Amino acid sequence: MTYDRLVCANCAAPVSQGRCPVCRANRERLQQEGPFSSLNPVALIVLMVVLVAALVLVAQQTA
Repeated sequence: MTYDRLVCANCAAPVSQGRCPVCRANRERLQQEGPFSSLNPVALIVLMVVLVAALVLVAQQTA
C-alpha cells in the first residue's frame, strides 16, 4: 500500500503530509520498504506470469 492514500489515526491528516511524528515515522517506514512493496498483489502476479512466459519462450527458442 502506498502512503499517499493513508490517513493518520493520530492527526486525521494524510500520512504523505507528515504533520505529526506518527505520520512522519510511517512515511519513512513505507519509503524504506522495497520497490515492490507499493505494487498490489494483482500486479505482482501479472509480472510473475509475464516473466514465466518469457522464460518459456526462451526455452523453446533454444530447444
